[in-house]
Amino acid sequence: MEKAKISEIRDKKVWLRTFGCTYNFGDSGKLAEVLRSQQCTLVSSQADADVIIVNTCTVIAATERKMLRLLGRLRDTELYVTGCMPLVQMDLIRSVCSPEFIHPDDIHEYYGRTGTVRTGHTGIVQLAKGCAGACTYCITRRARGQLCSFPRDEILSRTQQLVESGAHEIQLTAQDVSAWGTDTGESLPSLLEDIAAIPGDFSVRVGMMNPAGILPILDPLIDAYAADRIFKFIHIPVQSGSDRVIMRMGRNYSADDFLAIVAAFRRRYPDITLSTDMIVGFPGETDDEFDASVELVRKARPHKVNVTRYSSRPGTSAADLYDMTDYIKKKRSRLIQKAALEGYHRLNAGWIGKEVQVLVTERIRSGSVMTRTPEYTNVVLQEDLPAGFRCRAVIREDRTYFFIGERVS
Repeated sequence: MEKAKISEIRDKKVWLRTFGCTYNFGDSGKLAEVLRSQQCTLVSSQADADVIIVNTCTVIAATERKMLRLLGRLRDTELYVTGCMPLVQMDLIRSVCSPEFIHPDDIHEYYGRTGTVRTGHTGIVQLAKGCAGACTYCITRRARGQLCSFPRDEILSRTQQLVESGAHEIQLTAQDVSAWGTDTGESLPSLLEDIAAIPGDFSVRVGMMNPAGILPILDPLIDAYAADRIFKFIHIPVQSGSDRVIMRMGRNYSADDFLAIVAAFRRRYPDITLSTDMIVGFPGETDDEFDASVELVRKARPHKVNVTRYSSRPGTSAADLYDMTDYIKKKRSRLIQKAALEGYHRLNAGWIGKEVQVLVTERIRSGSVMTRTPEYTNVVLQEDLPAGFRCRAVIREDRTYFFIGERVS
């Protein structure tokens, strides 16, 4: 596959469109810095651009279809694509357009020569590329390859640069954050301690960690979370409540392992925010296996459940298995979302009237800002406050996925 040279994109107005996970947005941030160093101007619309770069995601079929529709509409422009999709589905891309290809590794290589940082009030720090797992359904593993942890010094330097440039929230990201260092003889808890020791006014959100990666480091990881500047937030994708389905997924833990991890964090941090992911309609999922997923949601009481209807991805071993009908998947998705929603309202009820410390992370619009509690709970304050501002607020209204609060003067 022939790659475009990033160095050839010079003195252009560039529209950079990014899809997918936080890691992809981290790549785009680095690419933007490289382009600026080459006298390019980043613009906010296709109409203003000389060059269009699309950073793609292909984790599920619905996203794939969205990418293809967009790329088809852009076929007559000076178009570049990067991200996961061209790494595993370049022929599919070529069926709708004829773009140039930027390999994600080249972004990191060119950025290493540039090294500048320009950020808003949230900065993304990538810990590793690739994954140590071998999930039977995952196309991203094919795209990004085996785990390759980035050096500790590089991570700490990047974090410090972002903080010095004005970031008040640092988001740590990887395909599996908990796996950082397992290929180099290091481990995540000690890295978190080093990050927490960096001077400055900032807080840290630890990204998605798989249960299998957490189990060997559980106790020191919980200790590392004691740092005040680490949000008491965990994103742990369980994917199913059935051990049989988890085994067919190739994920190397049990539903009870997941519950034990959650219980251990809650013993130390009772108000910690739990986010999890569920796949419904995995090949062969029986009614009883699906019911186990619903029951797990009720037991775990997550604050957020990201529900995905299984979609077959090319080149994965699960693609050879029988795929059930969309009707069943949609029905199961609705049922598990209903169970999750019931849990949200029970959890949220305990926050009404509570006074909490909050950090302003972004301006929503004039007269309204988003803030985060130490547990990474979303609280909207209806006044103009600068990013990075810390104050106390009373939570007044439950809006399911966020709260309306009132600042305490």
